[in-house]
Amino acid sequence: MLFEGPLSKWTNVIQGWQYRFFVLDPTQGMLIYYTSKENMAKGERRGVVLLRRAFLGIDSEDDSTFTIRSHGKTFHFQARDAEERQKWISNLEEAISLNSINTEKLSVSNTSLFERKISEADAYLQLLIDQVNELEQKGNQEEDTKEQECSRRVIASAKRLIEAVKYSIVSLQLAKVHMDPHSDVTAAVDYQAVLSHMNIHKDKILHHNEASANFIQSSVSGQSFDRNDPDNTSIGSLDFRTAVNAVRKNFPVSSYSSSDDDGDFYDAGETMEILPSATAISVEQTESTDRSNNDVLSKTNDKSSKIKMNENQSDGTNRLNNSQIPFEIYEAAYEEEPEEELAPIDGTIISHLISQARISMDLTKITLPTFILERRSFLEMLADFLAHPDQFVNVTDHQTPRDRFIQVVKWYLSAFHAGRKSAVPKKPYNPILGETFQCCYDIGTSPSSSNTLAKDGPVPWSSDGNVTFIAEQTSHHPPIASFYAECPAKHIQIDGCLWTKSKFLGLSVAVHMIGDATLTLLDHDEHYVMTFPSAYGRSILGVPWFEMGGKVSIDCEKTGYSANIEFLTKPFYNGKKHQITGTLLGPEKKEFCKIDGEWNGIMYAKYSDTKISDIFFDTKSTPVIKKNVRPLVEQDDFESRRLWKDVTFYLKSKQLDKATESKSFLEQRQREGAKERADRTVKWQTKYFMESGEQKWSYEKKLNKRLKQQS
Repeated sequence: MLFEGPLSKWTNVIQGWQYRFFVLDPTQGMLIYYTSKENMAKGERRGVVLLRRAFLGIDSEDDSTFTIRSHGKTFHFQARDAEERQKWISNLEEAISLNSINTEKLSVSNTSLFERKISEADAYLQLLIDQVNELEQKGNQEEDTKEQECSRRVIASAKRLIEAVKYSIVSLQLAKVHMDPHSDVTAAVDYQAVLSHMNIHKDKILHHNEASANFIQSSVSGQSFDRNDPDNTSIGSLDFRTAVNAVRKNFPVSSYSSSDDDGDFYDAGETMEILPSATAISVEQTESTDRSNNDVLSKTNDKSSKIKMNENQSDGTNRLNNSQIPFEIYEAAYEEEPEEELAPIDGTIISHLISQARISMDLTKITLPTFILERRSFLEMLADFLAHPDQFVNVTDHQTPRDRFIQVVKWYLSAFHAGRKSAVPKKPYNPILGETFQCCYDIGTSPSSSNTLAKDGPVPWSSDGNVTFIAEQTSHHPPIASFYAECPAKHIQIDGCLWTKSKFLGLSVAVHMIGDATLTLLDHDEHYVMTFPSAYGRSILGVPWFEMGGKVSIDCEKTGYSANIEFLTKPFYNGKKHQITGTLLGPEKKEFCKIDGEWNGIMYAKYSDTKISDIFFDTKSTPVIKKNVRPLVEQDDFESRRLWKDVTFYLKSKQLDKATESKSFLEQRQREGAKERADRTVKWQTKYFMESGEQKWSYEKKLNKRLKQQS
């Protein structure tokens, strides 16, 4: 059933939207567009977007636009409103699904059987042709006029049957070539699309097929059909290209625009690097496994002779407590360095997602491929928010509420760039229920002589002058991570609860951060409540990249200061990546400062009283302070690095199958534990955090509580 209507289409020629009238034909797998409805009636196409193996995308920041990626080109469209867009998305998804039948997985034996059946059909066709010729000769010898008329009618019907069988065999030949992965002509023609078109217009095709023209003419005129004539060879040996040529005018091989001045109707600025396929990378990983292992082992004092991998341990049993790999080897996998770009791009990720998801679907329960995992837990990623701990503790050094608020905003904006280890979007491990992570940062602050506050706090092996951090996965449904950080010497603390909700957008993935955090200055009784932006993995069909997006706020109820900050997503037409804008407001809700720039670059502040724009924070020149984590051998079994050590090691050494196996073991153990608790009606008991409200947990031994106990 056709679906039609007006849409605006983006063109790079005029750098803007243009009205077009669109017709969606699911049967032919085409989205055809015209400059107007009148030109549609005339059949004057402006262009065509082929839907076979096409990909849809939407932007959660804009409820009216959507994109289609087809044959290496990206088309942008704009509907009247969100409701209109949803109608197009729903119909396009059905049309793409209808035209995405996969024949690539057919085995060689199936292909051979298919070819044999075509030959059998061809043989039966020749028998039918012989019998019709014989019947025709007898009819010509018939003297009775009525018998001759009857004979001609039978022969005419038989010839129509021959044409139908002939058409069917040509269709089968086309399908056979399309199925053959070794064919040298499949790349030139979209055979599945041609066959779909032939099925609709078979009458027209039959009478325009040059290869059968002589046969049709001789049959209709009553002439005998000479099988020895080279032009009258069997239908099985006909050149399938003749049938293709008959429909190429009506069915393009790729998406196109017929206007010469609209040659850049797709994203002209989009660079599509074709990266290795999943298969190619799998082979490369296999070949480089030993080399990668050696690179890891060489960093651990050449202890490779002590490693003995248990290849028979396929079920992952006792992996956590019975590993034969020395802890020093695992430690090397956690070195804080840029991660290698392991993810096979060019459709692999999107194909995996599309097989399980639809537009706007929540990805919480979707199993993601191991190769897109980052080598750290989400709990550790939260700790990286304190990568500039000196900025965090400096809040307490300022004397006025305004200056303290400005410093809170500066620390907040300084934190995001350190959380990204790679330009390619990767996903940290989903923490296991009960998993914890602890670390501290040495900021050079002189500790107290006793250090009793630190010993009773979240990281007992730290000092009062350190910034300490602890996180715990306190809930599995929803997957809530609770975290807390403090610096006893500065009387500052922060705690919060966060969980992520992922959404599939077709050509990108959105990860929304749900929850908030509260920074507390104990000496001033000031509480700063802050929210967090969403994260987006963009262009997952081509060369993926990461960006932040959304509006956040920072508010201090006591002083009345507040900030409204927006992380701007890059428009598909012009615009820069990673931009932010922010407004800081005083107690009277009057703006006193504007902030702009790049959250992963240089940010600038312009104050209303001076009218001068100064550097607010430079992430490029400000060094990140490395977090200190206990060695694995000293960690508990459920501390993040020790818990995920096998997965991390295998990812580092590019043994993806073993990484997947190790990850599956942990997840299965978690499922079994949840089932056992459900059977016994037992509630999960957290270790460091206590429930403090709906989907809220607070650290039990906060600094303010410990200070009260000492006083």
